[in-house]
Amino acid sequence: MKERKNKELSSKDLSELVAKGMIEKKGLDIAILDLRKVKNSITDFFVICSGNSDTQIDALANSVEDEVYKMSKTEPWQKEGKANGEWILIDYVDVVAHIFNKDRRKHYDLEELWGDAEVTYLEDSMV
Repeated sequence: MKERKNKELSSKDLSELVAKGMIEKKGLDIAILDLRKVKNSITDFFVICSGNSDTQIDALANSVEDEVYKMSKTEPWQKEGKANGEWILIDYVDVVAHIFNKDRRKHYDLEELWGDAEVTYLEDSMV
């Protein structure tokens, strides 16, 4: 089992830093899925947002990494999807950020797939 290096930061706090990075670049429909009580969950939190273009999706991913690093000196364990621009995944072990283009997000529908999770939607007005 992979463990995050920075243990002073709770997974909840880390999920909020990820969301803050998404807010900085005007991520759409930001959702935080709390998976801590979901049986067989692979992580504590998913933080999901959408972007309107490949450029925005890339900017969102960079903003998430910058915000998390600036506040906690935590680097992602793994990153995927930067090349195709439809879905970027940034894995911080117990928090996973998903940055989708709108159509891909509807297609994969993670909120429905992880329906047992407690979901918090951040209001667009916060952005």
